[in-house]
Amino acid sequence: MPCPMCRKEFTIPDVGLSGMQKNFIIEKLLDVRKLSAGQEAMEKTPEALRSLVAGDAEKVTNFLMNTEEVLQRLEKEKNDVTKHLAGIEDEINTEADKLIAAIQRDRVNLLSEVGSIRMKRVEQLETVKQEVEQHKTEMESFKSQSETLLSSGTDCDVMRSANSLHDRADELMKFDVIGHVGRSLPPLNVTFTPSTLLDRKNENLVGTVTEQLEQGQ
Repeated sequence: MPCPMCRKEFTIPDVGLSGMQKNFIIEKLLDVRKLSAGQEAMEKTPEALRSLVAGDAEKVTNFLMNTEEVLQRLEKEKNDVTKHLAGIEDEINTEADKLIAAIQRDRVNLLSEVGSIRMKRVEQLETVKQEVEQHKTEMESFKSQSETLLSSGTDCDVMRSANSLHDRADELMKFDVIGHVGRSLPPLNVTFTPSTLLDRKNENLVGTVTEQLEQGQ
């Protein structure tokens, strides 16, 4: 390939560009440039150097002021973020407290409803139980009277009391205990269906927090 300076054909050595012959013209120009830069620095007067230092000091001062402004802005943003997020936390706590209060209220209402159902049913059971016990007492009394009459009563006593005891027996037998209990105590079917609120596995029950990063101005 041709040399870009003299257009003479050359070949890149196997070891790469590091094995090529140096361009002494370019090397010389670089050395001259370095010497010129050093000479130019040595030729500057103290006043020029003072001016140079003063200019650098002014630039650093401006950069320092800008840095201080950035630090102040960052501190203000930190305080603003802290205050804003504290407000968000208050909102979350408020909404959570509302839900907790609502759940507590509903729990009280549901338990009260169940308690009312239980009390009503217990009263019904107690009433029917007393009626059945009273009927049982009457039958036991009839049985006792009948046995006493048959064991110790005279024929006259049996003839005199037989009809009334028979009527009493018919009256007692008319009382259908099983039917009376069934009519007085219809089947009770109480169930509880949980709320589907907790089934929303991917949804926060209190609310959502959204973070949006604004583009820099």
